[in-house]
Amino acid sequence: MKQSSLQRIPVTVEATDKPLPNQQRMPEWIRASLSSTPSYAKTSNMVAEQRLNTVCEAARCPNRGECWSRGTATLMLLGDTCTRACGFCHVKTGRPPVYDLDEPRRVAEAVAQMALDYIVLTSVNRDELEDGGAAVFAETLRLLRNQQPDIGLEILTPDFRGCQQKALELIYRAVQPGLVTHATTLVWGHNIETVPGLYQVARKGAKYQRSLDLLKSASQRVGVESKSAIMLGLGESESELLQTLEDLRHHQVSRIAIGQYLRPSRQHLPVVEYIHPDKFAWYGEQAKAMGFSWVKSAPMVRSSYHAESQP
Repeated sequence: MKQSSLQRIPVTVEATDKPLPNQQRMPEWIRASLSSTPSYAKTSNMVAEQRLNTVCEAARCPNRGECWSRGTATLMLLGDTCTRACGFCHVKTGRPPVYDLDEPRRVAEAVAQMALDYIVLTSVNRDELEDGGAAVFAETLRLLRNQQPDIGLEILTPDFRGCQQKALELIYRAVQPGLVTHATTLVWGHNIETVPGLYQVARKGAKYQRSLDLLKSASQRVGVESKSAIMLGLGESESELLQTLEDLRHHQVSRIAIGQYLRPSRQHLPVVEYIHPDKFAWYGEQAKAMGFSWVKSAPMVRSSYHAESQP
């Protein structure tokens, strides 16, 4: 892509550029990309036409311009309303309506029309469902694999509180024949998000060990590579972050994305610290030394950022 096709602008978390109370101004290295390229328009139009939800929009991802211009998007299953209310997340929370049974077909159709060879699927938490929404993941993956056996598949799932093993088996069975036949890796992501000491503040309803257990269980299946992501700047210490990385490696996680937390509104947790890019680079080197095979570590990195890139 030519550099001239992207307009570089500062990310803003509020309608004003004034710093929030007790919060420093955003540093110059926090930037997002806006784009008006044909690829961006095509992706945007397809998302609208098929009535799809994307985490790119729901979570106000600062990389949407860049990713949509490359023809990639992270599609969000099971509606736009989450049953949890994490302190960092901009996705709408509340009591979700009945989910759309036609959603898997529309997702598969959109992927085919966009001629994608790699797709990332995520979802809101649906704790009220007996299987946590795993059946919708499974049906979507089955349709995608049937129409394009060699498509690259990455999922970013909830922790499936109360039905973890059932959900894991249901999703894995939907793609296992394709994995064995075509020797294609399924990247199974679940974001640890932050260090365990901040869970009570940032991830109410989640449990650190439950997230680690899901990642380990997924990674033990043939043809699956597990992935996680961490936000920095919520108040974690260096030693806490390094220990969390060690915990992930101990639970057989091989891919890690490390990025800067940005406050989406005044109702969300404040940014305690903006981490310098040099520190992100150092954390990335530490992760590689621990044995992670795929590492992205920079302020603007998000869990699905350049997900299709090779280690």
